[in-house]
Order: sequence, then C-alpha cells, then structure tokens
Amino acid sequence: MFGFSKRRDSLFPSVLVVCIGNICRSPTGEVVLRHKARSRGMDMDIDSAGVAAFHVGQGADPRGARVGAKRGYSFKGIRSRQIDAIDYERFDLILAAEPSNIDYMKKHCPPEFQHKLHLWLDYVGMEQGEIPDPYYGSVAGFDRVLDIIEEASERLLDMMEEGKVSSYQQHDR
Repeated sequence: MFGFSKRRDSLFPSVLVVCIGNICRSPTGEVVLRHKARSRGMDMDIDSAGVAAFHVGQGADPRGARVGAKRGYSFKGIRSRQIDAIDYERFDLILAAEPSNIDYMKKHCPPEFQHKLHLWLDYVGMEQGEIPDPYYGSVAGFDRVLDIIEEASERLLDMMEEGKVSSYQQHDR
C-alpha cells in the first residue's frame, strides 16, 4: 500500500501534478493521467495544483481544454488551486512541469517529504527535461504540451504497473 490517498484500497500511488498557475500544464497532466489510468483499470488519486495563486478558482485555459477535447479528454470540474502544505504529506508522488516548480516546492516542503518531488519528464526518462509553458503562445503550443503529457503519462503508468514507483524510496534511473 502506498501511503495516504482518497482511496485507501488503491494499489497505485497518489499523484499531484504541479505547474505555475494550474491552468495549462498541470490540469492537462491531471486529466490525461486520470483518463489513461482509468483506461488501464488503475484506480488512482490524481490531482493538480500550481505554485502561484494567480488563477485560483478558474477553470483550465480554454485553448488547452479545446485541444484536449479533440482527443477525448474532459476538463469538466477542473479548478485551479495553489499547492497546500498538506499536499506534501497527502500525495505519494509530486510531479513538476519545470525546475522552478521544484525550487518553489523544496522551499516549502518539509524535509521528510522532499523525496516525493520530481521533475516529471526526468522522472520518466524523457529527454526534454521540462514541459514548456504554452500560456503566452498559440494553440499549437497546447497541442505540443498535450503530446508530451500523453507520452509522459504512458511512461509513468508503465512504471507503476512494473512496480518501479514508490513514495518510500528515491527513484533511481
């Protein structure tokens, strides 16, 4: 069993996806990861948050939601929130979109939970290192981000099914 989760009987770790404002990359990560996990029959607690409170209470960026809808993802009910102190304890795995998110979380996360913080793409072995922020760009940027997040989600779920993900040990690549 993997620590605290909404579903205590879940065999899979709980995941929090983090970006800056929680309206572009992290809600896309939440929606895609949840959709792909369900399609595999994996019952998981998945959420998203931002390190900044710029957009608290707002829905996902409409451009990203439209791009996602074209691929079958629903952003219904997704609302921006800022990461909270309890999140560091609650989630087994906290995946950041970019290094600045990790920097912020390391300053606020208690030492006993720092092992849960990871740059998502590095964690799953993707070359890019970070998920680009599409906020100030065009719809094409949201499409690219969705491509990256779909691949990162598949890789993460594969790792979970292979038993390579645990909140109680460092992930060695």
